[in-house]
Amino acid sequence: MSKESLSSRVSNWFKDRLGLDDLPLFKTPDYMFHVNEWLGALVAGAFFYTVISGLILLLYYNPEAGYDATETIINTVPYGSVFLYSHLYGSYAMIILAYIHMFRNYFTGAYKKPRELLWIFGVLMLVLTLGASFLGYSLIGDVLATSAVDVGAGIISSVPQLSFLLPVLFGNYDSGDFTRVLAWHIILVALIGFLFVFHLLMAERYGMMPSRKVKPKAPAVYTKEEDQKFNPWWPRNFVYMMSLIFLTWGFIIAIPNALAYLNGLPQELDPFLNPKPAPPPSSPLAAQVTTYPPWFFLFVYKIADFTSDVILFLLIGVIIPLVYLLLVPFIDRTDELHPLKRRVFTGIGILMITYLVQTSIWGDIQPGIQVSVAEQLLAYLPPAIIVAIGMAFLPYREKGSTRTKVPMFKKAQFSSPIAVLLFMILAMLMAGAATLFLASPSPLSAAIFLPILSLFVFYAKALTPVAIKSMPQGGSSASDRTSETVNSTDAIKLERKKRIATYMIGVLLIMSAIIAADMWTIPSTGFESNMWGIDLGLLFIMLGEAISLYHYVVYKKPNESYE
Repeated sequence: MSKESLSSRVSNWFKDRLGLDDLPLFKTPDYMFHVNEWLGALVAGAFFYTVISGLILLLYYNPEAGYDATETIINTVPYGSVFLYSHLYGSYAMIILAYIHMFRNYFTGAYKKPRELLWIFGVLMLVLTLGASFLGYSLIGDVLATSAVDVGAGIISSVPQLSFLLPVLFGNYDSGDFTRVLAWHIILVALIGFLFVFHLLMAERYGMMPSRKVKPKAPAVYTKEEDQKFNPWWPRNFVYMMSLIFLTWGFIIAIPNALAYLNGLPQELDPFLNPKPAPPPSSPLAAQVTTYPPWFFLFVYKIADFTSDVILFLLIGVIIPLVYLLLVPFIDRTDELHPLKRRVFTGIGILMITYLVQTSIWGDIQPGIQVSVAEQLLAYLPPAIIVAIGMAFLPYREKGSTRTKVPMFKKAQFSSPIAVLLFMILAMLMAGAATLFLASPSPLSAAIFLPILSLFVFYAKALTPVAIKSMPQGGSSASDRTSETVNSTDAIKLERKKRIATYMIGVLLIMSAIIAADMWTIPSTGFESNMWGIDLGLLFIMLGEAISLYHYVVYKKPNESYE
């Protein structure tokens, strides 16, 4: 029996028993099997792992003694530190991937008709993820977690009408009892799962968003006739999705357990790269710890230093950005999908990312230090000016057109000796600004460095030579013969790559077996158990890569073009 026939029989057995052909699962064009088209699957993979590891931890966690329960899980529960650290970083991965997924869909116009509800549910899920991660982070019970809850409680108590929520949300956390915090953590995770079901159903309803080469304007949805030509969900979609999930799980497990071996990290890196708990609030060592909120709330923490007015702080840091993201499908009513045809919204999106990163770094470098209005303008006005100028004058070329819109900047202008000289000067300025920023990080040095860096990137891109594709010449018969030759060559190259991929699958499976055998020799508790976590992460990564190579060998076609 050949390998293909065995694979096909196993696939058909599952398809018949589970009735997969009758499920309303979307079909996928050949060209969409790339990670950037499957960011939602990565978010889902991180969510599933976080839920599974969280349920395991729930069996051992005692919310009435949060810090002691955390230490017990790390030191005495078999592989407890592995699951605790990876659960923490699973939530981190989910937040980062959710941001990437959201902004990628924002810039591609995926919030437009008919995906408005899909977008709204996605934004709400991100908000719930941030809230659930904050509460889960607080369950550790160390000085950082307690101070984070103190900040949250302080914000709520600053609004007299909301003070009654403090015992409802946090209970007696200041005495080490995190029962109420755990309850809300579970409730928010359940709400994420509830919205995820609807989000998934709507994603299946509309399918993946086509490339702009296929559907340049909204509504960007494949018709039923077009959909019939694509790959069914089973088995190709399932195989590719499993490769992504295994890879996601592998990195979630391997990275924090590897970082657990790094001791003596600089204090400013603790919110990012240290999975171990800080000392408890009652410890004398707690006084030596700079209190930080979770890294994903550093931007909110810093915005609180901009004003003493809590209402204004909430408007700037939370309410206005959230309302904008929820309403953008109804504000941007055009059918254009290209970012340069939606310059205002594209500019707002770029500024949101810039300010998010900029304010988070600022909150890490100078936590709890008041910021004057002049310093705020110095930090945030230059990026706004650069983005506004870029969106106003960045050229856009219509497909098939030889005329460039907004021709203020032409390629010829960037190819002159003067332009090259100016670029060299700008490069030296950028190097000096980078040195200043690294030597003495501050809002002022950041405000100098970031605009110069943006100009440097813009000029570097403008000076890059443009590759011009030549048009085929000659009669149709010569063109046909050339096309046949190219197709034949591509098929031969693909077969060669598939043979190499097959050998690599064998190597990965052998290495996976060796790692799995080594895992049995590692103690289940103590410091060495984190090596077991590293091996488990590597095992998942290798299996995910092996499944990805299997997908390539079995399903990859010579010419996977835009349908």
